[in-house]
Amino acid sequence: MDLYLDANATTPVLPEARAAALRAMAEDFGNPSSVHTTGLKARAMMDRVRASARRVLGAPTGDLIFVSGATEGIQTAVLSALAALRARRDAPGASPDLLLYGATEHKAVPEALQHWNALLGLNLELRAIPVGRDGRHDLAWLRAHAARAGLVCTMAANNETGVVSDLDGIAEALAGSPALWLVDGVQALGKLPLRLAERRIDYAPFSGHKLYAPKGIGLLYVREGAPFTPLMMGGGQEGALRSGTENMAGIAALGAVLAALESGDVLASADELQRHRERLSAALTQAFPGLVFNAPAALCLPTTLNFAVPGLSAKLLLDLFDAAGVRVSAGSACGASKAKPSFVLQAMGLPDWQCESAVRLSFGPAADAAFIERACAALRSCGEALRASCLAPDPADATLPPARLNRFVVAGACCYVLSDPASRSSVVIDPLPELSTQLQRWLGCHGHRVLAVLDTHSHGDHESSATALRQALCRPVDRERPVDKLGWPQDVDALLLGPLRVSRLAVPGHTDDATAYLVHEEGHLVAAFVGDTVMPGALGRSDFPVSAPQAFADSLKRLLEAVGPRGLLLPGHDYDARLATTLACEREAQPLLGSLWSEGLSAEAFAARKAALEQGLGMTEDQTVACGARIAATDEDTCVTLDAEQAAALLTRSAGTRVLDIREPYEQQVGPMPELVGTGVLETVPQSALLDALPRWLASAEPLLLICRSGNRSTQVARALRRLGRAQAWSLAGGMALAVPLLARPIAEDAALSI
Repeated sequence: MDLYLDANATTPVLPEARAAALRAMAEDFGNPSSVHTTGLKARAMMDRVRASARRVLGAPTGDLIFVSGATEGIQTAVLSALAALRARRDAPGASPDLLLYGATEHKAVPEALQHWNALLGLNLELRAIPVGRDGRHDLAWLRAHAARAGLVCTMAANNETGVVSDLDGIAEALAGSPALWLVDGVQALGKLPLRLAERRIDYAPFSGHKLYAPKGIGLLYVREGAPFTPLMMGGGQEGALRSGTENMAGIAALGAVLAALESGDVLASADELQRHRERLSAALTQAFPGLVFNAPAALCLPTTLNFAVPGLSAKLLLDLFDAAGVRVSAGSACGASKAKPSFVLQAMGLPDWQCESAVRLSFGPAADAAFIERACAALRSCGEALRASCLAPDPADATLPPARLNRFVVAGACCYVLSDPASRSSVVIDPLPELSTQLQRWLGCHGHRVLAVLDTHSHGDHESSATALRQALCRPVDRERPVDKLGWPQDVDALLLGPLRVSRLAVPGHTDDATAYLVHEEGHLVAAFVGDTVMPGALGRSDFPVSAPQAFADSLKRLLEAVGPRGLLLPGHDYDARLATTLACEREAQPLLGSLWSEGLSAEAFAARKAALEQGLGMTEDQTVACGARIAATDEDTCVTLDAEQAAALLTRSAGTRVLDIREPYEQQVGPMPELVGTGVLETVPQSALLDALPRWLASAEPLLLICRSGNRSTQVARALRRLGRAQAWSLAGGMALAVPLLARPIAEDAALSI
């Protein structure tokens, strides 16, 4: 059963609201503008809902307008205020020149301000009101700028952190100011007593779907006497304030929610919500020792918990929670797909790691004690799964040995751990500071001896954490060995990890110290860690002060001699999720590399052509230094996905199809893979360990069907396999989230193969 804990994004529709909407569609379906009996009944229902909203919001006066939601309400309010400011600017006397909004405001507000400010030709200055570490507005700053403000926009409660604004303090800071005041009341509805008529609030938008009404219905409060300009003109509905036939089903549903708020019998009281919060807080801190809450509980809505766990990314936690059926989010749902640090937490001045790793858990007042108890149990099981996977702050003993090749990625930069489970020894290659805590936990939990911590080159886009990790992970006898500046022990020609032999090959070009590390087993090449010398779709740039551009061509020739055209190359950066590459693959993808071998370019000519490619290289999407001029991806349009029916047909038709569950071990533990129709063979191969199985998959011919939680990771891997020449690699569209027709019963234990 899903445990939905993302109520700040949206909520299910309350049963009473569903019933009211159906009645409105089936029985009270009249147009409230009609004067016959059916229309009059619809009008009466709409008037009852508006009267209920006035009581709930404490707004006996002023206008309450039914709108489609908060975004429309914000647009209407901003247009109204700015139209009045334009009229005031044309009148004699000084006029305001600032538009102020809270630094943690929902993006709908500053975007609306910017849009209408430009469209109306006002060109007023927009400024963000700073907030403190507690997330509350800087009232002294606001007081200092209030006299110049024409419009001030603040939230009643923040959607990411739940921090409740000091509305009375803001009102006091605005005393004597000519500013109009917009208060975003979306997250406050049903959770805070707003008492709109008692405050000088001019506009307050609300959205029904945040509190158990359907999407597409909301309210806008406009204080009596506040300027108003309709956003929508037409038939004159809503007293000519908002034209368009009213959404009667949505209004009826919203009315049922408001009635539930008034009765107090359906939705939890403030005391009950506080008890729910305390139980969830306790479960989280038990599941994730070291967890940090990003906002003070005393200032927050009891229904919102925003937290981060040191050493664990938001993506990791979201994947874990989702596999366990716990639906949470990273910050605002409106920006969740952008995978950027929380601007709300950044405005609060929190450390980068908290802004980047924040997770929001939110529930609504319809949650009961039984639901909260199930949620707490699921959170604790998530903590247990991380401990078993050696990723928690207090890891348990490892139950499964690590794969020989493990990859970790941060903003396109790759870090690798090469391990031999039998001898319990490892080497870390290109460590990243963001992964230091995770690597220490992971390797310490597995009890591996770390022989060396290596860099492939001197990094320009990030600081290496090699020295710190060497001190933290290596035994004294290994830590005290003299090493070169890339971490290679100076007293050995090769590092031995059981049957694996690691040697080095100088490949100057990207930097003058660039080095490749070649891994052999019984004389056969396993893989080569090549840093940024060769990346999927790019060669490492060689325009840094420490580069050796004239040496690049000869380095590539030596690399070809050492690994051959189809030797597996593991890059230092993988911006497009290609996993790995080969020189044969890059020769086809990169014309310059092809020219080096087909035309016999001289080192000077190669360097000149390469320099032309690198002119004007900017930052990456993650705002890091671009380490190479990337060739545009040519495989994005290739269809590698199968829907559930197509996948079922493949499994039924091709008995040898290998089904690959590429979720991480902690996801697999809390959300086992159901059985698949047909005769496919299931392997569980975590994405972080895919490189271990890659040579075997590239050498085989049977169809591969990759499955992950949402279909995103499996699609990336399927594209990577196709690029490397592995035909018949497919991804299940929508992953486990949408594959109900394909995934039927719990899979038998003897059907799963682990590697």
